[in-house]
Amino acid sequence: MNSLSIAMRGIRERRVSSAITIAAVALACSLLMLVWAFKKEAEQSFAGASGGFDAVLGPRGSKLQIVLNALYHLDESPGLMRWSDYEQATKFPAVEAAYPLAVGDNYRGYRLVGSIPEYLQNHEYAEGRSFELESGGSLFASGSMHAVVGAFAARRLGLGVGDTFHPYHGLVYNEGAKHEEIYTVTGVLKATGTPVDKVVWIPISGIQTMSGHNPKAATDVSAVLIKLKRGASMAGFQLDMMYNKQGDRLTLAWPANRTILQFFDKISWFDKILQAVAALVAIIAGGSILAILYNAMNERKRDIAVLRALGARKRTVFMISLLEAVGMTFAGVILGFVVYAGLGMGIGEIVQRETGVALSPFTGNAAMLWAPLGMLGIGLLSGVLPAIKAYRTDVSRNLR
Repeated sequence: MNSLSIAMRGIRERRVSSAITIAAVALACSLLMLVWAFKKEAEQSFAGASGGFDAVLGPRGSKLQIVLNALYHLDESPGLMRWSDYEQATKFPAVEAAYPLAVGDNYRGYRLVGSIPEYLQNHEYAEGRSFELESGGSLFASGSMHAVVGAFAARRLGLGVGDTFHPYHGLVYNEGAKHEEIYTVTGVLKATGTPVDKVVWIPISGIQTMSGHNPKAATDVSAVLIKLKRGASMAGFQLDMMYNKQGDRLTLAWPANRTILQFFDKISWFDKILQAVAALVAIIAGGSILAILYNAMNERKRDIAVLRALGARKRTVFMISLLEAVGMTFAGVILGFVVYAGLGMGIGEIVQRETGVALSPFTGNAAMLWAPLGMLGIGLLSGVLPAIKAYRTDVSRNLR
């Protein structure tokens, strides 16, 4: 019987303690990968989900709130702005395109956003990538009672071309707040992996003049999405000066993706807590391996002495102990990848449902290499002390 077979038999003999240790290693490994790999993926995905826009113009208020409301459809608008503000933004020489947005209603919890058809027709949400409709669909026309549904919202709501629905007032679904208008779905967008996927899009006039809304706000908008001309980097500073420094009625969030990255910076303390928890679990897992094997050496002194008497060398019993440690750690690492994949897909589904941003747990990241290797290193180090104890076992004393 070789050293590996003996080591595997030792792990099997301690099924319960070995299973607990393997589970601890799996949890530590999966947490390490989740905290580091998923954090990086989330930052890149959210920053890249700015929809191809350089800036967002909104009512006076928090830049983060304006960006979350207009680009990620998460927060409420801090107020309303005039239609003339949108028209003024389109006339700025460095602005390539500007699209107004109006919010305030939902359909069964999925936000209705009003805009102009040119947004879905002409805008590139990423370099060289424009919005596309599923086969048989068409965009809404200005002033129509038609709707285009994002891919994720359509799947969750069960909406397809030809279906009809009543909007509900507010951003939170309330069954008693149904509007009398009826909209017909004319198109379903192909998935983009951006917040656009979780929105029901209608003509902007639909939100502005919806029954029950304030008639005085019939031409107001919630925000304006702005794309600057290529190479017009100075224009952002000029607009920032005009709206944020010289003006006191509107706020310009520019650059839009930097606002999100600043948000991640503000919550970096939470990342550090998660990192500390993951590191602590890794240390506990290593300590568990050390305790199990060290205690096992005390219980198996006679077995080790018999092996030595039968001709086994000191380095053989040393290797058996190390192989037990590495074997449990390796099993934990493999299980850790399974746990990581399950948690990653679950978290990704929740993030997409809430934000529309698609996260993939399988995007290559250095953490998916160093975390497993680090755990194997911890397991190996945890096996050294019990291995030394096995190496120093006195044969004559333990055979009496």
